[in-house]
Amino acid sequence: MPTKSRPFFARQYQRVSAAMDRAGVLEHRRALVAGLSGRVIEIGAGHGLNFAHYPRQVTELVAVEPEPNLHAAAVLAARSAPVPVTVVDGVADDLPYDDAVFDAAVTSLVLCSVPDQARALAEIRRVLRPGGQLRFYEHVAAPSGSLLHGVQRFFDATIWPYVAGGCHTGRDTAAAIEAAGFVLDEVHRFRFPERGPNPASPHVRGSATRP
Repeated sequence: MPTKSRPFFARQYQRVSAAMDRAGVLEHRRALVAGLSGRVIEIGAGHGLNFAHYPRQVTELVAVEPEPNLHAAAVLAARSAPVPVTVVDGVADDLPYDDAVFDAAVTSLVLCSVPDQARALAEIRRVLRPGGQLRFYEHVAAPSGSLLHGVQRFFDATIWPYVAGGCHTGRDTAAAIEAAGFVLDEVHRFRFPERGPNPASPHVRGSATRP
């Protein structure tokens, strides 16, 4: 499947990500991958901000990133990672791997922007071994009926996906993970930033297991 170069988005994403890390996202990145081991696949690895936080018990990290500019930056970040990292081209809904070959999968602010969330989660489930774990950190839908949820629906139907690389603010990702056949182990819900009308402020971080 051909990938699309988005150089403006890639530059903006790298700047915004660095600012978010300084504002508190860094701690969520660390918690996201803590305790992982074995062979891990990270979907939509961006420019590799998570790489530095993987524990040494990870024997191989496969980082999937389709955007060429972010892919190149991830290759550079992989050189200083504490674990072996292979950066590959690919998309979430068509992973180039056999069934049940990974011990864990990681998504970080990516399930908001995949074109078909259900298909992407089905692919992640396919490449995980039985008992394998999905770690996720995503921004998600506000509670149904809330003012913020209405704002999210408006933005998703108008400008947000076009200015934010295909991102959607109103997806109920935890429910989608469960619907894909995973068993939710833990789910932490919080807002980032904590204040303000940002439609992407509701977040979730957690883990789920492939039965």
